Amino acid sequence: MAVAVLVLLAAVLLLSAGWHITQGTSSVGLRDLLDLVLGNDTDINSTTRNVLFGSRIPRLAAAITVGFALGVAGALFQSLSRNAIASPETLGVTAGAYFAVALVAAFGLTVPYWASGSIAFIGGLAAAALVLAMAGGAGASTTRLVLAGSAVAMALQSASSALLILFEENTTGLFAWGSGSLNQLNSDAFRRAAPVVVLATVIGLLNSRRLDLLGLGDDTASVMGVPVRSTRTIGTLLAVMLTASAVTLAGPIGFAGLLAPVLARLAAHAVAPALLRHALLIPAAGLVGSLVVVLTDVLMRGLIGADEAIKVPTGVTTTLFGCIAIIALARRSRDAGPTRRPPGAAVATRSRLRFWIVVGISVSAVVAIAVVGLLAGHNWLQTGDIALWLDGNASRAITLSLNERAPRVFAALLAGAALALSGSLVQASCRNPLAEPGLLGITGGAGLAAVIGITQFNVGVNGLVAMAVVGSLVAFAVVYALAWKGGLQTDRLVLIGIGTWYGATALSTYFLVRSNPWDTPRIYTWLSGTTYGRNWDDLVPVAVVLLLSIPLVAAVRRDLDLLALDDDAPRLAGIRLERVRLIVLAVGAVLAATSVVAVGVVGFVGLVAPHAARALVGGRHSRVVPVAVLLGAVLLGVADTIGRIVIAPAQLPAGLVVAMLGTPYFVFLLSRSRTSAG
Repeated sequence: MAVAVLVLLAAVLLLSAGWHITQGTSSVGLRDLLDLVLGNDTDINSTTRNVLFGSRIPRLAAAITVGFALGVAGALFQSLSRNAIASPETLGVTAGAYFAVALVAAFGLTVPYWASGSIAFIGGLAAAALVLAMAGGAGASTTRLVLAGSAVAMALQSASSALLILFEENTTGLFAWGSGSLNQLNSDAFRRAAPVVVLATVIGLLNSRRLDLLGLGDDTASVMGVPVRSTRTIGTLLAVMLTASAVTLAGPIGFAGLLAPVLARLAAHAVAPALLRHALLIPAAGLVGSLVVVLTDVLMRGLIGADEAIKVPTGVTTTLFGCIAIIALARRSRDAGPTRRPPGAAVATRSRLRFWIVVGISVSAVVAIAVVGLLAGHNWLQTGDIALWLDGNASRAITLSLNERAPRVFAALLAGAALALSGSLVQASCRNPLAEPGLLGITGGAGLAAVIGITQFNVGVNGLVAMAVVGSLVAFAVVYALAWKGGLQTDRLVLIGIGTWYGATALSTYFLVRSNPWDTPRIYTWLSGTTYGRNWDDLVPVAVVLLLSIPLVAAVRRDLDLLALDDDAPRLAGIRLERVRLIVLAVGAVLAATSVVAVGVVGFVGLVAPHAARALVGGRHSRVVPVAVLLGAVLLGVADTIGRIVIAPAQLPAGLVVAMLGTPYFVFLLSRSRTSAG
């Protein structure tokens, strides 16, 4: 039966390939192709031959090869980690490979194909090693593994975005390619990638028995003579090699490596249990991966037309399907437990004197970064210039500089404070030290709504605020509703939030690549988190929401303390748990949404600031919240200042700086929570 399933998959793939090859932007259709196949078209320079061999066959070959490689890679990653959500994307491998390729392109280095494949392999392998080390090994819980992979992917994507912005001339075309593009100039890339994919697959099949035994557990496999460490090493190297080949050929095709093995295993459970044996599972996952990519490309062309579909990266569509898979798997998952208790909750109670000293230092730091932010830039100013500007007696040059800098500085400070407060609320509600508004899909929803407002409706500031708030609340409502299953399970909430974040990012890319090309750099920079071009009106929404939220949070500070412990403590204290949690998360969503309007999409601030606050002043929210708000302002203020001066006169978006600064701290937090959990 299992062999019959493989034959059926191959037949369906063949039919899908036939359908795929009849589609395209030219007028060549099925009848022309049949004439060529039947020998009725003998002109070697005919339009049909040129279209077929110059465009359609290379695109189809790339789709099949990339899908097969990612399907096999995903099957290997899931088997090695015994984790249904492991994939090249959730392990950061795709982002690492893409960053390595972008790095080479940014510096204008010309390398042969085999070298570019090796570069992608090194980048992907380094990312996978980092994620596995952060999560605590291949046997880590689903939540830990996905959180670690998502954080590393976010940081690497931010670094790649920085390269695209800083080296725009050398990286032209990498943005669309970076979301996965099957467009091929010829079949050369396919001919170079195919042998690598075949070789890696064959080696994987030769190790299939070891993989079968590894699924029984490391101890059992070791007793039965399986060299566990070398098997994991070989499997990981093969999976990264396959992913690197796919990225080199067509860019990052998102989540095909997640969908394919999941669908193959579902088929095994439904009709052919023998398909779970790796000798059959590996080719099955590869065939399903090819089907996913080919059918995605075909359906996109059928829905919006070939002319429009060619503008949309294939990876956007596969990512959307992958998000659905993550959400479906998350709803079936059980709470993993190790990440539920915030490390700060275990910190000894700090003295009141220490709290006030930290507050005093933090306030001084906010004032200092505000002053430095006003002084810093392509042309540095002096403190006396600020005094003259405030009195209205400054020169025209100084006035222009400070009129441009001041709104940016205070936008960063206010947005940083709002994100930190939002992060404090999210972490308390989810009881997850690694959660933050971005990883719960809140900022992604706000960013998507804002992109739609800019690209589709050309809305102004007020309309942008409204759409961002609505987008964040809709994303929050979707995540909350999907996470509810006889109660709110915090690990499930985080996983579904991550899936929603990936989906929102993919849709933002979709609207971006279909927008006016002249607007793309501006919107892309804004999506990376920037204060560029801000004015005082942009600050009003976040300032108002922040001022309204702080008294509300102060009123429920004791509820937050109980909420951060467990579900029983609030109920025993007479607190309506779900009502308080819903209100708190809704306030966090609105705070994140207004910050998006002020500075674009910025991650990690809502993660880092609350943790640093807990480490400094203990776990009581009456102390954590004010310190976190101040530290969030300092963090984003520092990032904005660094972004404006580090490569002056060019500028680096603050969100990218925060991501690169926040990732090392995230690594520390994840390793710390693993230690405390163990």
